[in-house]
Amino acid sequence: MEEFKNCKLCSWECGVNRLEGETGVCGVGVPEVAYCNLAQVLRSYSVTMLGCNFKCIYCNAYRISQYPSTGWFYRGYVEAPALASEAIQRIKSKMGREMGVNKLSFTGGEPTIHFPYIKKVVELVRAEMPGIGVGFATNGFMSVKTLQQVIEICSYVTFEIKAFNDDTHRAVTGAPVEPVLRNAEYLIKNGRSKIRAFRTIVIPGINDDEIEDIAEFIASIDPTVPLRIIPFRPNYILYYHPGPTRERMEEIGRAVSARSGLENVWWGGYYPVESARRAVETAQSLEGMQHRGAKLALAYSRLAGCISTTRNCGECPLRANCPAGLKEPWLLDLEARAKPGAKLKSSKSESEPEPKPRPGFEPG
Repeated sequence: MEEFKNCKLCSWECGVNRLEGETGVCGVGVPEVAYCNLAQVLRSYSVTMLGCNFKCIYCNAYRISQYPSTGWFYRGYVEAPALASEAIQRIKSKMGREMGVNKLSFTGGEPTIHFPYIKKVVELVRAEMPGIGVGFATNGFMSVKTLQQVIEICSYVTFEIKAFNDDTHRAVTGAPVEPVLRNAEYLIKNGRSKIRAFRTIVIPGINDDEIEDIAEFIASIDPTVPLRIIPFRPNYILYYHPGPTRERMEEIGRAVSARSGLENVWWGGYYPVESARRAVETAQSLEGMQHRGAKLALAYSRLAGCISTTRNCGECPLRANCPAGLKEPWLLDLEARAKPGAKLKSSKSESEPEPKPRPGFEPG
């Protein structure tokens, strides 16, 4: 905990004593946990940390990232040995084994502002499970010293670049872009094997004309680095700001793929303005419910795995283990993901697990 006494873990270098209740830009003292869960897509035990050194105006996890000012309450401080023991237990649980969980992942908020604590948890888990992987999702604003240690202990890093021009980055995040670009270059040059993907979120009218610049910047360092382009979903201060259309996402994705020099570009998702096509088609085939709205609502549940024709959960034989729990809701409309051109991957990366697009956030 010594590094929290004069905290310079990120590029703000506030120098505050977080153990004595002093807070810097991130607004948090001792490391606090929001929640933990078994994440099926990443096959990981995911630890979500509270607080962030950015003030992103579109953050869909703002209750977590802007803690404690949001007034929400979470788990709080958990002793490192207790969290490590819990992680081991969950990974070895029946559900953990069924999911094939083989790693810890840390997200937030911004996990790197709590790095010494996370490092201790990792050390304790690896003492019992030496082969366990470790993942980070980050906004890239950490100090170089912190980044060096992240590269040392992690198995993969997902690194988000939110804008390329400094004025846009400051307007979106409240922070300068230079440390992010510096760290992106350092990570590519010194931890290429640890990069799961770089990602950027398309915000129409704000950063959508900078996506090619971000891609060209990455390509100038290493054209094999994977880039994931993900659509913005209205949230937080940008709650009333529109998300990108399918056409705009296609336009950006194709332009980046054709002109940036990157060999591994993926884009997908869009801001829907109509009901999912598969839900509408499914609703038309349903019988038993008379109202059109009821059929459409039931169609969504049916596509997610519900076996009921009446949605009477009290009488359902699967109520204790409901199958209608879609962990990745964007996968519901498979037709949209299957559209030609929705993704472009180089042959060099076919073995790499493909990150799934989350609505505006994968942490960090």
